[in-house]
Amino acid sequence: MFRPPRTNLSPLPRTVPQPTAMSYDVLILGGGPAGAAAALQLARAGHRVAVLEKTAFPRFHVGESLIPADTDVFQRLGLADALAPDALPQVRKDGVEFLSGDGAHGNRIKFADGLNPHGAATVSFNAERAPLDAALLTAATGAGAKLFANARVESILRLTDGDVAVQTAAGLFEGRYLIDATGQGAVIGRHLKQRRHFEHAALRKIAYFGHFENVDRDNALGDDEISMVLCDEGWFWMIPIDDRRVSIGMVLDSDVAKDVQRRAQPKGSLPNHQMLAWGIARCPLIAQRTQNATCPEKNHVASDFSYTCAPYSGPGHFLVGDAATFLDPVFSTGIFLGLESALDAADRLDRVLKGTLSPARARAGYNAFVKRATQHFFKLIQAFYAPAFRDLFLDGTGPLSMHRAAITLLAGHVLPRPRLAVRWRMAAFYACVRVQGCFPLVKRKPSYALQTATPTPPKPRPARPAPRRQPLADLRRPLPTGK
Repeated sequence: MFRPPRTNLSPLPRTVPQPTAMSYDVLILGGGPAGAAAALQLARAGHRVAVLEKTAFPRFHVGESLIPADTDVFQRLGLADALAPDALPQVRKDGVEFLSGDGAHGNRIKFADGLNPHGAATVSFNAERAPLDAALLTAATGAGAKLFANARVESILRLTDGDVAVQTAAGLFEGRYLIDATGQGAVIGRHLKQRRHFEHAALRKIAYFGHFENVDRDNALGDDEISMVLCDEGWFWMIPIDDRRVSIGMVLDSDVAKDVQRRAQPKGSLPNHQMLAWGIARCPLIAQRTQNATCPEKNHVASDFSYTCAPYSGPGHFLVGDAATFLDPVFSTGIFLGLESALDAADRLDRVLKGTLSPARARAGYNAFVKRATQHFFKLIQAFYAPAFRDLFLDGTGPLSMHRAAITLLAGHVLPRPRLAVRWRMAAFYACVRVQGCFPLVKRKPSYALQTATPTPPKPRPARPAPRRQPLADLRRPLPTGK
């Protein structure tokens, strides 16, 4: 559960834009978890690293829930103390609660019940992204990486092996190689016109989200779990991030969202920033848990889900995390894939810069790594949106411990590859999903549709002053800025 930070902490300082060209071994675009991890690894290896971040920290970001495999990565990086509960405000997470929109059907999973590798983590945490991202970036600058904030990329000037250059709002930067960690901004993917959506219709999504206060946690969110609430049109998440706030989001098929807004009367009365309120009013479970909560006036919006920028590397550059590919937020795999891809790219670049690995072989190995790391999650996400998958998953345990194999994937233990005991059970599980679609192996669960539901009228709440912000964690020392 939530533990308060150890001391009062100060926010990150702004960095000063640099007017002249600067040269480094590696330029890293983006200071989120993937960019920070790559910078940390390369700086520790003795390379000159510049992190070019388009904004100034701290900044809001969605994606507050981590999986146990993230815990293993932080241990490998030696960041366990920097991300401990007394240094970073967080809520323990050891499982997931899956429920239907009306609360009639559900299932709880615990990561410890998976067929996990020996010694692998079975617990993770939820945390507000601003202090989490700042803690990771602090570790990178502490290792010697230089941070340049407000350095939005304006143009890519050169992109070849051994010679890259970018013009930013903070000046001209040159280097030998570049890592794109700009998330869904996908700066290099867009520059090279490689960014394209997956053809699978079920993966075209749009998300609406915000932070709520005083959400009812009785009999919910009380066992170190997050909640996923399933409806015909999509799903909701509920992620407690401290003792006061819960991140709530709704993910819909993009076509459904457009239809809902088109049908709203009077015309234009349901803008994007009110869509989350529309969904909550029609989802009894979420409406009940938020009936006494303080809600944001407007929700955030994120769209263009599920794309790829393959190939994930090319002359002079590597794409990591969401800048390489974005699957779907449903199983909270984004930070894990960002960290693992960043560390793999950093390791290969270290060897390239030291002359022990050719750029061509580094690219080939990295492209194969990203494809291998994402394929298991991609298949699981595709299956998740099939009603037959939900029938089986909400039913609870299955034969031959197949459910335990699925839990292993949800915990993120897929690298370098899942164990044989996991792979054959997942093959059997997917076969059962196909059979369930034709002949019921378990009782089919009644669907719950938001569009035909009667909305719950909102309860009036007295206005109150904005709460005092929780101070950011682990920012006692100012970040070294680029000189």
